[in-house]
Amino acid sequence: MQLLIKQRVFSWSDTYDIYDEQGNQKYFVKNEFISLGHRLHVYDAAHNEIGFIKQKLFCFLPTFEIEWNGQLMGHIEKRFALFRPKYDVDFMGWRAEGDFMGWDYDVYEACSAVVHVHKKLLSWGDMYVIEYDNPSNEIPALLLVLAIDAANCSQNNG
Repeated sequence: MQLLIKQRVFSWSDTYDIYDEQGNQKYFVKNEFISLGHRLHVYDAAHNEIGFIKQKLFCFLPTFEIEWNGQLMGHIEKRFALFRPKYDVDFMGWRAEGDFMGWDYDVYEACSAVVHVHKKLLSWGDMYVIEYDNPSNEIPALLLVLAIDAANCSQNNG
């Protein structure tokens, strides 16, 4: 199964549309335009908020809390690394490894890959693919990928 994340090209803030494999919009993401740090609201196609990603302020490295259906489910924290970003993931017992800046990484539960993320080539604007086998991993995978993207953006933008 796949989700396609398409970042809106001409938008003043972080906004994303998320589609299923058939091209139907399943979710969308809006960033609070005026806020300290990233604050991403994730909605389903019926405009129900299903997730919230919030940057913790006053941390040395980017740290994000992930809420799912109003409950704090975990967080990610960017680790200091010389050449490639690395993350400590405290979310569903998962860990993430790979090239986060190049959008080519995997998420593992124990020793098994549960999610693969890669950039879709030859697309208008940035488009990324989240691949997963278990339907129950769809929303958690989406929330984690969005949190990692926000951490990458916050480090790059100061």
